[in-house]
Amino acid sequence: MWTKKVTIKTNASREQIWNLWSDVKNWNKWDNEVEYSDMDGQFEIGTFGILKPIKGPKSKFKLISVDKLNEFTSRSFLPLTKMDFIHEMNEKNGELFITHGIEIKGLLTFLFSKVIGRKLIRELPKAMENLSKMAEKN
Repeated sequence: MWTKKVTIKTNASREQIWNLWSDVKNWNKWDNEVEYSDMDGQFEIGTFGILKPIKGPKSKFKLISVDKLNEFTSRSFLPLTKMDFIHEMNEKNGELFITHGIEIKGLLTFLFSKVIGRKLIRELPKAMENLSKMAEKN
């Protein structure tokens, strides 16, 4: 298994962050690596969606965990491997922190962590800063 997480402080509220997280069609507004994304239903466990990275093939994902105003995890399926995108909110001393993480597990973890994982983790802080700034304005 390969896991990486990034955490930043935000001045946005839980509701402001959640509204952007759960607005799948507009993920590309705060994540510059997403060309487009969409869902086949409500933002709830079991719902499938599609995401097209800027420089990658379109892929299917499934929401495997949703706890409104707290966290959600989407899972993408790669050959013999699963890739989870973890999104969490936590408060500490009255301040709100958002964490985005990537977890790759399966037979080809070694390959996908190098080919996909490194680039994703490099771009993650930019996407999170964009998310935070956008949420603070709403």
